[in-house]
Amino acid sequence: MTLPTGTAADPDDLAAGADEHILGRGLRNIGDMIRLKPKPFAVGAAGAMINTGMTLLLSYIVGWVVAGIAVPAYENGEVALGTVLLGAAALLGTSIIRFSSMCARRIGAGVMQFGVQAEWRRRITRRYLALPVSWHQKHPTGTLLSNANADVEAATRPLAPLPFACGTLFMVVVAMIAFFAIDWAIALVALGMFPALFALNAVFATKMAPRAKRAQELRAEVSAVGHESFDGALVVKAMGREAAETERFSASAGELRDAMIGVGRLRAAFEPAIAGLPEIAVLVALLVGLARFEAGAINLEQLVTVSFMFSVLAFPVRAIGWVLGDLPGSVVGRARVDHVLAATGDMAYGDKQLPATTAPATLEFDAVAYAYPDGHEALREVTFTVAPGTTVALVGATGSGKSTLAHLAARLIDPGRGTVRLDGTDLRDLDHASLARSTALVQQIPFIFDDTVRANIALDRPGLSGAGDESDDRLWDALVAAGAEKFVLNLDDGLDTEVGERGTSLSGGQRQRLTLARALAGSPRLLVLDDATSAVDPKVESQILSGLKDSSEAASVLVVAYRRATIALADEVVFLEGGRITARGPHTELLRTHPPYADLVTAYERAEAEREFDGEFDRELAAADTDHEEGAA
Repeated sequence: MTLPTGTAADPDDLAAGADEHILGRGLRNIGDMIRLKPKPFAVGAAGAMINTGMTLLLSYIVGWVVAGIAVPAYENGEVALGTVLLGAAALLGTSIIRFSSMCARRIGAGVMQFGVQAEWRRRITRRYLALPVSWHQKHPTGTLLSNANADVEAATRPLAPLPFACGTLFMVVVAMIAFFAIDWAIALVALGMFPALFALNAVFATKMAPRAKRAQELRAEVSAVGHESFDGALVVKAMGREAAETERFSASAGELRDAMIGVGRLRAAFEPAIAGLPEIAVLVALLVGLARFEAGAINLEQLVTVSFMFSVLAFPVRAIGWVLGDLPGSVVGRARVDHVLAATGDMAYGDKQLPATTAPATLEFDAVAYAYPDGHEALREVTFTVAPGTTVALVGATGSGKSTLAHLAARLIDPGRGTVRLDGTDLRDLDHASLARSTALVQQIPFIFDDTVRANIALDRPGLSGAGDESDDRLWDALVAAGAEKFVLNLDDGLDTEVGERGTSLSGGQRQRLTLARALAGSPRLLVLDDATSAVDPKVESQILSGLKDSSEAASVLVVAYRRATIALADEVVFLEGGRITARGPHTELLRTHPPYADLVTAYERAEAEREFDGEFDRELAAADTDHEEGAA
């Protein structure tokens, strides 16, 4: 992936907002975007230059029409028809060319702006997918959405007026030459306008940069709060926290409102000034022009040409102000985009491939250790093997490292020390496609896309995404193995049933079985289940796991298990305490020989027994009280 050529600046570095800092970064940002989409920019800039060239030509035509046609007609009472027709043709032809070039300018600017936005959003998304789970755990979803939307839009905002501004610069250069050719005094008026324009922008950039930075940060915060509130809507409603959540969102939205008002106030002070500066220059030019005309330094045609040229310059010069005005926000947005694109820690893949076979794989953990970024050591010197076609259950108390081992097996994370091998090959040496084809991870919290059952299982994978008999057979086989075929058959449209956002039309157990079917549909050689059947009835769970072992395409299974019935189905149990393996072996043997294991896996049954005992005791006590009361009576 080719990254933008701009420097990946930390957005916090922009707080000071020195004007040359903002201007330099802003121009580099614009240069990067032009290099990214040069053809649309060329079309837009060419259209703008033709348009401004015709506008300047129109100034001469108007001067000639007034001096050569209007004034003689007024003085003499008549004018040659050919001259009138020539003047009309010149005005009409110039207007047609200006209209056409204006269309080219706007189309070029639009294609360029939206093309750059699309390209950066693709790069950001690819970067998100390449970064490890640990990076995503430190960045709220709302902030990531803001990076891909609000920040990209802010970074590319100067592109809309950019061709117009380029045409204006061309127009200014040509106009300055024309002014000096006509009269030096008038040229000095025009020459003094541009230093004032850039000085005004320097003040604006210095004041705007910190405000723009804060506004972009608050956009991300509001997006994060909103996403969290909507995502947890059921919890919010169930706990009666609607008012508190509304207040939390209102507070964030209020801060953003105040920040945007501050930005708006500054723009309100800057934009009238930048718009009024050319108008003031027009008035001064008219006064100077009249004085020079009365002094005989210029003639009537030159006076009209200069006056018209200044009047048509007044509006286009605003385009330069628009670009300059958008630079501070653009620099902040680009810095936030680059902050994502320059993030490190992505997991490089090798080029080794596993044999094209459906035979169960061998998974090996060799002296594996893993520590989280905060320094907490989750695993220490873990060594064990999942033999081909066997089921190994990971058992341990909360925080013992079970899910970390599951993530290592699927290579969502890499070990700090030691090696994880699949069929004797280090996972870090495998290419991504080979690893994805051979392994499948099903997590406890299922994720269902807002699509059909078919699309959720197939995921556009070869041989699964079609609607033909062969692909349907593979999908149904996966559903049968996951114990999901009955509820899918009862859905209104079967495989083509829309399940809603995150599968809201399905129960928790149905969602888990659907994600299990998704994993099985790819015929993985290693299946990693991170408590993936916790929402399923124990009897159904037992049937599913037994079916996986008896399947014609049986995979090696590594399962994070809590239920005793699930653990009993495993060929071997690996018992973890504090990130270390303290016992291994068959379930029945560990129950007999390892008290900590026996205490953990029988805790649920003991709790149930205690509840039943307490209930029976309460009933007997109540009966005794009743007998006592009756005897007293």
